[in-house]
Amino acid sequence: MTYRRAVIPALVGGLLITLLLWWAGASEQALQLRGTSSVFDVQTVTELRRWLAPWSYDPPTGSLSDGAAGGDAASTGGAQYSDLYSTALQIRFVAVFVFFVAGALLLVHRIPPTQGRTPATLLAVWAWAPVAATLAVTVSAPWLIVSRGHGSYRFLPQLAGVIASSGPVTVFVGLLTALATVLVARLTAKDAEPQPRWSVPPRAARLAASVGTAVVALSVVILSYQSVAARIQTSFGGGGLLSEPGDLLRQWLLLGAWTDPATGPLGDWLLYRAADVLMLAVVWWALRLLPGLLTRTTVPAMAVGAVCATVWGLLASQVLHMAIDDTVDVWGPVYLFSKLGTGIPAALTFGVLAGPAALVTLRLAGGRETGESPVKQVSEAGQ
Repeated sequence: MTYRRAVIPALVGGLLITLLLWWAGASEQALQLRGTSSVFDVQTVTELRRWLAPWSYDPPTGSLSDGAAGGDAASTGGAQYSDLYSTALQIRFVAVFVFFVAGALLLVHRIPPTQGRTPATLLAVWAWAPVAATLAVTVSAPWLIVSRGHGSYRFLPQLAGVIASSGPVTVFVGLLTALATVLVARLTAKDAEPQPRWSVPPRAARLAASVGTAVVALSVVILSYQSVAARIQTSFGGGGLLSEPGDLLRQWLLLGAWTDPATGPLGDWLLYRAADVLMLAVVWWALRLLPGLLTRTTVPAMAVGAVCATVWGLLASQVLHMAIDDTVDVWGPVYLFSKLGTGIPAALTFGVLAGPAALVTLRLAGGRETGESPVKQVSEAGQ
C-alpha cells in the first residue's frame, strides 16, 4: 500500500484514539459524583480513577501547587500552575495523535491488510496504541511535574512515576482504534495493486527470530533478576536535578521481575516463570513471521514491528499472570486488569534493538536481500 493510501487510515486512527482518550479523561469526573458509589464499590472507583487520571483535564486534588501563601499571590500562583497542567494535557493529546499516526502509517504501509495480512495488521496497530500513549505521556511529563510546584525535587523519580501512570485504558482504547484503522485501510486498499506475501527461507527466518528474541531475553532473564535489578536501581548516582535515575532506568530496561525459587513455593515460581517463557515464545513467533508479512524489510519497519511483537509478548505474559492471580475476591475484578500495559517503555527499548538485530541476521543468513516484489522479479525473469 502506498503512503498516500495509508495516510487516510492512519489519520482516522489518530483522531479516534485522541478522542477516545479525551472522552476517557472527561469520564474521570463522573466517578466523583455521589451516585457512583451505588454502582461501583469504593475500591473499583479508586482503581478506575487511577486509570483515567493521566488523561483528565481535572487535576487530582492537591496535585497543583498553591503558589505563595495568602492573598492574591496565592491565587495568581495557583492559576499559573493550573495553566501548566492544562498545557501538559494539551501536549499529551497532540503527542499521542502524532506518535500514533507515525507508527500506524508505517505499519499500514508495510503490512497492508491484504493477502491474508489483516490479522497481523490489526494486532500490530493495536500493540502500537499503548506505545504511542506511553511516548505521549513521556513527552508531556516535564510540564506535568512542574505544575505540581516541586519539579526540581527528585525530578527523575517523578518522571518515572508519570511514565508508569498511562494505565491499562490505552490497551482497551487501542483495540477500538485498531479495528477502525484496519477497516478504513481495507477500504482504501480495495482498488490497490495486490502485494503478494514474501517467501522467506525458514532457516533464515528462525535464526533472525532467535537473535531478536535473545535481545528481548536480555531484559527478561538477566536484567530482571532481583540482584541485577537492585543494582540498576541503586548503583547510578548523581546530583542535583538528574539525581536518583534508578526508577527511570527500571522503567525503560526491565520487562519483568524474578527471584530464586527459594523465595516462595516452587509451584508458584514455575507458574510465573511460565509467563516469562510465554512472553519470549510470542516474541519469537512474531519475529519469525514478520519478514514474510512486510512488503519490504527496512530498518524502521523491522524496529516498529519488533516493538509491537514485544508488546504482545508482554501482554500475553500479563494475561497469564491475571489467570493465576488470586486477589480478585479481595480487590474486585477491575483490579485484575491493573497491571495490563505496564512495562511498555522497556518493550519499546528492547523492541527497537531487537528489530535491527533480527534484520541484520536475516540479511547475513540470505533472506530478503532485495526490496523488489516477487511479481516484479518473475516478470523480469520472463523477459
